[in-house]
Parts: sequence; C-alpha cells; structure tokens
Amino acid sequence: MRITDTGTGTDRDTGTDTEAAVREIFRDAGVRGWLHARPVGGDGPRSAGREVCVGADVPVVMASVYKVVVLVAFCRAVDAGELDPRQPVTVRPGRRTPGSTGISALADPVTMSWRDLVTSMITVSDNAAADAVLERLGLDSVDAVLRDLGLTATRIRGGDAEVQRTMLADTGTDDVAAAFSVLADNDVPVAFRELSPAFGSATTPRDMTRLLTRLWQGEAASRGQSDFARRLLTAQLWPHRLRSGFPDAAVVAGKTGTIGAVRNEIGVVSYPGEHPVAVAVFTHAARTDVTVPRADAAIGAAARQAVNALRAPALDE
Repeated sequence: MRITDTGTGTDRDTGTDTEAAVREIFRDAGVRGWLHARPVGGDGPRSAGREVCVGADVPVVMASVYKVVVLVAFCRAVDAGELDPRQPVTVRPGRRTPGSTGISALADPVTMSWRDLVTSMITVSDNAAADAVLERLGLDSVDAVLRDLGLTATRIRGGDAEVQRTMLADTGTDDVAAAFSVLADNDVPVAFRELSPAFGSATTPRDMTRLLTRLWQGEAASRGQSDFARRLLTAQLWPHRLRSGFPDAAVVAGKTGTIGAVRNEIGVVSYPGEHPVAVAVFTHAARTDVTVPRADAAIGAAARQAVNALRAPALDE
C-alpha cells in the first residue's frame, strides 16, 4: 500500500506489511475488495493530500450506498426552499418498495415527514423511504449533486424499485423474495445485471470518499443540513462492517450497501483530537449466501488498516 501526497505527486511507502495485510484480509474473507481513504480537513504536513488506495479508481456496484447521494440531494433541496422537510407524506402499501427494514416491512399506510423518511432511509436503509424521497426529488437533482461535487465516475440509474425490476427480469421470478432466493443459491448461475458496474448504478471508492469529505467539510450543503446528514450517518444501526473494525473511542458514521454477493460500506471515522478519515470499502464475495460474516468483518478490518495509516492530530499544523 502506498500513501500518495497529491500535492507533490510523491509517494511514501508505508511498508509492504500494511499492503499485504489489507490484501490478505480480502483473500481470507473470500472477496475481491477495493478501498480508498483520505483525511478530512487538516492542511498540515501530516494530513494534507494523503490517501490510501487499493483499486480506488475501479468501477464498483453501489447498492444502497447510493442513498448517501440522495441524502445530499435532499439537503440541498431543503436549502433551496424546494422542499419542506416537515411536510407529512403518506406512503401506501401498493406503492412501497419491498424490503426488510423501515416502512418497507410494514403492512399499512404510513404517514411521516420527509425528513423522517430520510432518517429511515439512512439509519436502517429503508428501501421504500428511499424510493419515495427519490421520486420527490427526481434523478435530475441527484445528477446535479454528482456534477457539482465532481463525482465524475459515479452514475445512478434509479432507486431500489428499479434494481428490483431488473432482478425479477434476470431471475425469471414473480416476486422479490423468490428473486433473492435465486440469487442466494450458489448452485444456480444467474447473470444479474445489477451485480455489474457496467449496467447498474456505479461509482468508485475515490468518488465516495470525495463525497464524504465534501459533506464533512460543509461544502455539499448548508451548515444546518450538513449537520443533519452527518447525524443520520452516525446513527446508522449496523455495527457489523465498518464499526466492527474500530474501538469504542472512535465515532463511526457510515452507510452500508448490500445486493447479492456485493457488500459495501462508506463512512467517516473520527478519533478524539484527530482529523476524521473518510474511507470507502467495496467487496464482491465468491459466494452469494445471504449471510457471509467473514465478508462483513473484512470491511471493518480493511478500513482499520487504512485509517490507522492516516491518523493525525488535529493540531498537526
């Protein structure tokens, strides 16, 4: 692994042991993995322009990581006065995207505010909430975020409903539960387009740490809306990926993404008295089982290696 000073174009080798450890983590877990990490803020010599790259510019499948872009688009719409976050909206069963969390899992009509829908979208990765918010905002608003923040390698083709429509077509099934059963069967080969970054929503690890960095520095939305977005990412409930790699002293804010053999998480890790570090880890497992604990744990372990290489005191200037 190399830490690159993007200001001078020179590299500092952190030791082959670190690089070997990261790649061994991915190998042991039976996954292909891609990672990028960079400090958030700090212009001193120990933090400026440094990054950790393991396939940082390789196109990868986003899965539910796309919801962070939708979150930023929502914040910008609130800032522009185009959307009242307190306005109540009713999401009815017949129009809800299936899923196992949030209002996706409920049977009756649900009424809540736009900001509460966004909260459910991020904290429990609620598919129905995400699609309701995306429909309200429109893909043009999401594309504007990508364009304005310089996320040139990222493409979002639709929300979870679009993914599920493709999944039903590719698996030849009539409902989402049956489609996921087919995808989880290692003995049934399926050419699922959403598992290829060439067809579905795609990004790169570098683009996602850029997104997080701009959000943490208050450059993606107003201060108030940036604070709101960071609070939601910190409140995400899943502890089995990024969170698993760090001690209690670290605050981990993140968003997972899962579809078939794809398991991802992007986030920001903050230690007291230090510059936060943005990290993005994307994986594709050799097996398609619904639960692959070793692949989940590999995300936290790989992130820990990268973050530890970039940790620096906040007063390093």
